Amino acid sequence: MKNMQFYLFIICSVLLFNCSSSNDSDIIDENIITDSKIYFPSIISNEWETTPLEELDWNEANLQSLLDFLEQKNTKSFIILHEGKIVVEEYFNDHNSTLPWYWASAGKTLTTAIVGIAEDEGLINIDNKVSDYIGTGWTSAPLDKENLITCKNLLSMTSGLDDSLGDSTSPEDLQYISDAGSRWAYHNVYVKLQDVIAQNSNQTWSNYFNSKLKNKIGMSGSWVQNNDFNVYWSNAKSMARFGLLIYAKGKWENEQIVPEGYLNDAINTSQDINEAYGYLWWLNGKSTYHLPQSQFEFSGKLIPNAPNDMYSALGKNDQKIYIVPSKKLVIVRMGNSADNVNFALSSFDNDLWEKISTLIN
Repeated sequence: MKNMQFYLFIICSVLLFNCSSSNDSDIIDENIITDSKIYFPSIISNEWETTPLEELDWNEANLQSLLDFLEQKNTKSFIILHEGKIVVEEYFNDHNSTLPWYWASAGKTLTTAIVGIAEDEGLINIDNKVSDYIGTGWTSAPLDKENLITCKNLLSMTSGLDDSLGDSTSPEDLQYISDAGSRWAYHNVYVKLQDVIAQNSNQTWSNYFNSKLKNKIGMSGSWVQNNDFNVYWSNAKSMARFGLLIYAKGKWENEQIVPEGYLNDAINTSQDINEAYGYLWWLNGKSTYHLPQSQFEFSGKLIPNAPNDMYSALGKNDQKIYIVPSKKLVIVRMGNSADNVNFALSSFDNDLWEKISTLIN
């Protein structure tokens, strides 16, 4: 009897503790995201269920201020999903739901997902060196230094190659500056992962991407080669579909598309230099962060006005996918630069989240 009373005391204590969280936005509850609650739109039609604002007890009076701000800041598309359903979907500045727009570096996270799929299929191992897959001489680094660079280094932006030489990935422009893993620098060299996948799948990058990801979640769009960049273009709902897949821990309905364990690694700190960077994903809520084209370490959160558990795909000229597990949100923004041309993060992120917070809190 005493044992039974003791067990009941422990169970009650645990339940009380779990209900006593003081800041829901800063803590990721393992039970927040459950398959039964997530809505997935059909992959063979454009139908997408919606949730009215009033059902979520949001501050509807603040919606118009958010939309006015978005329009003033050169936005073309803006979508908010809650548990997969559309709550806000707006188009501005002569854009509409069918027109494609470029993802810029927000599309890096598409490469992240495909690398995880390829590793799960046994095509690659991200801990192996890049030269195992595409041969040596893909850089101008000494061979012993080139062979230090793994696929994981490309995912985490720690290749050790000189980022001051521009965006070309020709061997003559990929020069050694430090050992792989010892320096974080935002660099277009990550795109070599697409060569790795193409080489080892015996398919083009686009064909592998289409069959393993795009078609499985009903995305539209295509890859467009633009000088040194391979850029994805799609409508905003396709970007939202990808964000929903990642929010759902890599699962679409009953199919695990991106391995959950790999994805968990991708959305957490990937190295010990830039706390706010995973595998091509930007992470909020860390104590410090680095930015492109800088070796300076900044103190504080990446986006102070956003929830701590948010992670983001950020692209040039303010292409955005924000994922916030604690709020059950996926948010997409496409358009021209809100203010000045930028590589990824901009002051617009924090200003936008000030507006979003007045709506959702």
